[in-house]
Amino acid sequence: MKIAVASDHGGYELKEKVVEFLKEKGYDFQDFGTFSKESVDYPDMALIVAEKVAKGEFERGILICGTGIGISIAANKVKGIRAALCNDVYSARMSRLHNDANILAMGGRVIGPGLALLIVEEWLKTPFEGGRHKVRVDKITKYEQGQN
Repeated sequence: MKIAVASDHGGYELKEKVVEFLKEKGYDFQDFGTFSKESVDYPDMALIVAEKVAKGEFERGILICGTGIGISIAANKVKGIRAALCNDVYSARMSRLHNDANILAMGGRVIGPGLALLIVEEWLKTPFEGGRHKVRVDKITKYEQGQN
């Protein structure tokens, strides 16, 4: 599984912890920045990762801003993206099981690194359950493609 990672300045410190974790666990990932605490706009960072996931260059993405809200809203504007803002392990698991989320969004000013790494680990290892949930995800995809 290839993972694209990015953050804005508000998520920079937590992104660095996530990158460390991904390295330690041997995940195939690419860090698209930001690479400092200098201010950057969250839509720019979100769209880099969302576009790469939508095009199939990466299977999943992880995005972090101050709250996770703005970066998830921006990512969800890209067709084919199902970005889930998760600030707890249960939501991370369910976003994969029921929603086939392909981007995880988190808030660097909302959760600490210990919890964030548990969320990342759960999200990455949880498969999509399919079945009745696939029918629901397919409805979203169909609408997104203008076939409602």
